[in-house]
Amino acid sequence: MLDQNFCNKLEYIICDALENTWDELTKGFWCDGCELTAPDNYYSKKYINDNRQTYLRAYVGKDGQDDYNVIFKFGKKALSKYARDLDVFDCIPKSQFENWFNIDTVKKNIEIQLE
Repeated sequence: MLDQNFCNKLEYIICDALENTWDELTKGFWCDGCELTAPDNYYSKKYINDNRQTYLRAYVGKDGQDDYNVIFKFGKKALSKYARDLDVFDCIPKSQFENWFNIDTVKKNIEIQLE
């Protein structure tokens, strides 16, 4: 389930990913919060199952205040858990951040691929 508790956890995951990035453009970036900003139907089981992704907002940057769109992509494991109202937080991969986390500082987008 995507809720404020999930967003709070995601804030720390984004901070960890930014701290461990090799990209010189994002050195010193951190995340000051995440929120669900899309219309409610974007978080429905049907929408996520049909589109395999949804959208959030994160506040990221050297001061943690730049608006970034987060494209949250659901893999098979995450789709299954979401359909059963289970927490998808453990579907964030434990592997190297660059395998599932991508940030575009020009378009101000972050892409996160769940398992």
